[in-house]
Amino acid sequence: MADIPTTLRSLKKGQKAVIRNITADGEMGRRIRDMGLVPGIQIQCMGRAPLKDPVALRLLGFTLTLRNREADFIDVQAVGA
Repeated sequence: MADIPTTLRSLKKGQKAVIRNITADGEMGRRIRDMGLVPGIQIQCMGRAPLKDPVALRLLGFTLTLRNREADFIDVQAVGA
């Protein structure tokens, strides 16, 4: 399962992954990259709001929340167990 690429939205709480690709173009793609979400960065899903949106991520020593509609544009590959 760790070798199958998926979108960031599908990560479970506590799961770690590496960003593989950002598929968003234009302003949304720039905004995602400006937040530090770039290919090669390892992230961890810290949890979700009660209605499953937004998702809290841990990366580069800080916590970031991201809407599911933005998370859908981020392809990741799960790492570890």
